[in-house]
Amino acid sequence: MTTGETTDVIIIGAGPVGLFAVFQLGLARLKTHLVDILDKPGGQCAELYPEKPIYDIPGLPVCTGQELTDRLLEQINPFDPVFHLGEMAASLAKTGEGLWRLATDVGTVISAPVLVIAAGGGSFVPKRPPLADIEAYEGASVFYAVRRIEDFRGRHIVIAGGGDSALDWTVNLAPIAGSLTLLHRRAEFRAAPDTVRKMRELEREGLVRFELGQPAGLKGDDGRLQAVVIKRADGSTAELAADTLLPFFGLTMKLGPIANFGLNLHENLIPVDTEKFETSEAGIFAIGDINTYPGKLKLILSGFHEAALMAQAAHRHVHPDKVLRFQYTTSSSELQRLLKVA
Repeated sequence: MTTGETTDVIIIGAGPVGLFAVFQLGLARLKTHLVDILDKPGGQCAELYPEKPIYDIPGLPVCTGQELTDRLLEQINPFDPVFHLGEMAASLAKTGEGLWRLATDVGTVISAPVLVIAAGGGSFVPKRPPLADIEAYEGASVFYAVRRIEDFRGRHIVIAGGGDSALDWTVNLAPIAGSLTLLHRRAEFRAAPDTVRKMRELEREGLVRFELGQPAGLKGDDGRLQAVVIKRADGSTAELAADTLLPFFGLTMKLGPIANFGLNLHENLIPVDTEKFETSEAGIFAIGDINTYPGKLKLILSGFHEAALMAQAAHRHVHPDKVLRFQYTTSSSELQRLLKVA
């Protein structure tokens, strides 16, 4: 279905930074539309680790990815953002009226004087192991993310990988799994030392079995896994009885059509200034993990800071004849009415 909507700001990406941008833009009285290829808000937090704890959000000693998403959605609710989920930003053009016109892959068309790219590292896809017929098992026996821990209770799991995701989920799933085997081609890991220590403790307790090797094949019928064939360093093979395989070999990040927006790129990242977080194109901003500048830290906290400064500059683009008076939400009755708390 094609629409021709006009708004103040288009945001590509509905992860935590994109959601917080809605809040900052809302305080500046700017209306927003968000476009995200995922079918729900939250970005990687909600898609890849909704139940994994996050410890570095200011004021929240611990929260899961889903809890952070839910809190941000509650925070922006007064501003009535419009979501276009399950849609990919496909093309961008400048109109004769000086607006940016964004079209998605399903035909949605939105125009605005400001475009904000908050797309993380772009579209992310898991690295799929080169195993014959693996597609037939995906979604039933092979999973690239853990979205609900309870879905894996009692399962006989093989986790393949040696990074943070593999070790984190080994530690988290071992207490509820029917059995759990961690498979890695080396005895050394690329994960946090404390997580490796916890995994070794679980191994000593008999809750985790560690195997040296890598997946070489799958055995089962109609997408239902029965065993994972592994290849060891000496060339020998063995079968691990399992009904679930979790391969954690990382993600491939792709900018997709954003790479064709005419922006200056540096190693698939978008350079910005640190005053406004504007790109090489006036009226296009980039915040969060997708941007780069000297001293950049890829933290959600950094993206929140970038969103706040971006919103001030965005207001000047949308309303060049208006002065935005800086106010604090704690003391401004005007902003409190806007937030519907007064």
